[in-house]
Amino acid sequence: MYTKIDMIGIDEVGRGAWAGPLLVCAVRLNKPVKGLKDSKQLSPKIRRQLAEQIKLSADIGYGWVSAQTIDDIGLAKAMRLATARALDAVSLKPREEIIIDGSVNYVPTLNARTIIKADQIIPVVSAASIVAKVARDAHMNFLAKQFPAYGFEKHVGYGTQAHAAALQIHGVSVHHRLSFKPCRRY
Repeated sequence: MYTKIDMIGIDEVGRGAWAGPLLVCAVRLNKPVKGLKDSKQLSPKIRRQLAEQIKLSADIGYGWVSAQTIDDIGLAKAMRLATARALDAVSLKPREEIIIDGSVNYVPTLNARTIIKADQIIPVVSAASIVAKVARDAHMNFLAKQFPAYGFEKHVGYGTQAHAAALQIHGVSVHHRLSFKPCRRY
C-alpha cells in the first residue's frame, strides 16, 4: 500500500528554526529509490547522494516560505502556504493520495492524510524528507556566507547555545524570525 507510485509524500524542514525559511517538499516517486529513510537517520553525504537519485526518479515540488512571511502570517498559515506551493509545483493529479508526515493536515482534500513518523515508514515521505533537508541545508549554507557571525552552516538556523550566543553578540539578522521568543529578545 505504501509503495505504490501514484502517491505524493509531504514533509517539512525548518518549522522550529529561529532563522531561515520554512520548506515543505512534495514528492511523487516515478520509480523506486533504494535506501530511503528519515533524513535525520542519514549522514549528510548519504542524504546528498539520495537527493540526487530522488531528483532523477521523482517529481518534486518545493514550497518555500521566508522568515518574514512566517512573522507576518504565523507558523500555521505559513505551513499551509508552503504545502500549497509544494503541491502546486508537483502538479497534483485528481484523486492522487497524499501522505503527510506528522499529525496536522494542511491539505484541504479528502485524499490527504497524516501519519506520525511517516518519514520513517513510507518511502515517498522519506524522499520528501531527504530532498527538503538537503535543499534547506544548502540554503542555510548560502546564508552562512552572507552572515558568517551566526554559524548558520552548523546549526542551520535552529536553536542551539552557539546560535543564542551569536544573537546575544550580534542581534538578529533579516533572516531571523522575530515572532519566535528567543529572537524577540534581540
